[in-house]
Amino acid sequence: MLDLNHGSGAVYGRGDAPAGDTEAVTARVNAAIDAALLARQRRQLPRDYLGGSRIGESCARKLVYEITHAPKDRDFDAGILRVFDAGHQFEALSIRWLRQAGFDLRDRGADGEQFGFAAAGGRLRGHADGVIVAGPDIGLRWPALWEHKALGQKSWTDLANRGLRLSKPIYFAQVQLYMAYLGLDVALLTALNRDTLALRHEAVPFDAAEAQRLSDHAVDILRAVEAGELPPRIAQAPDFYLCRFCQYATRCWEPNS
Repeated sequence: MLDLNHGSGAVYGRGDAPAGDTEAVTARVNAAIDAALLARQRRQLPRDYLGGSRIGESCARKLVYEITHAPKDRDFDAGILRVFDAGHQFEALSIRWLRQAGFDLRDRGADGEQFGFAAAGGRLRGHADGVIVAGPDIGLRWPALWEHKALGQKSWTDLANRGLRLSKPIYFAQVQLYMAYLGLDVALLTALNRDTLALRHEAVPFDAAEAQRLSDHAVDILRAVEAGELPPRIAQAPDFYLCRFCQYATRCWEPNS
């Protein structure tokens, strides 16, 4: 064996963990990674505005809780934060592949900032993944909004079978609002399957009526925030399926809430 530590006093084969103690080593390494991810999350400043990516959320009360920074029953765990990080890496891969294929995909404006918009005095904002300004003839007119989602197998298959509007109404609302405020007539949604790396691309035309409805809904949410009011609950009982998984369920269903 080549001794790269010759003269250092190091002895191969010595360590704190017994050979083969993989579970203990895994737990220690993952604990360190998780602690770092959670610490980074705590350092991030919470949004003080309604994000365009959230306007399709079906529960108006949940949006008010989010904007007003109401304490959650539970926060994201480190596993979810790893999924978010992986999604950013998958997005970077898709951008590179599309550019190599001849699509002029811009993910930053001339000022170096993400494409985005602000309305209602900055209380409604959105940041787009990108805009394709030119590219191969695929039957779309450029420019087009570009949005990327990295999905697990089940979610990706549902999107493939039912389309964005039915399968992912929150994402559908997001692209409609972004197209409205960025003045674009079509969006290209790229969905990457995290398990197989298969790609699916869906063209989503601008729906002016839907965008107006979403914009009006955003105004209603912001007015409720200003007035210190809570919109009605989405359900009549806390065992409703959306409530069971909500991070604000306990707060929402408290007496007199």
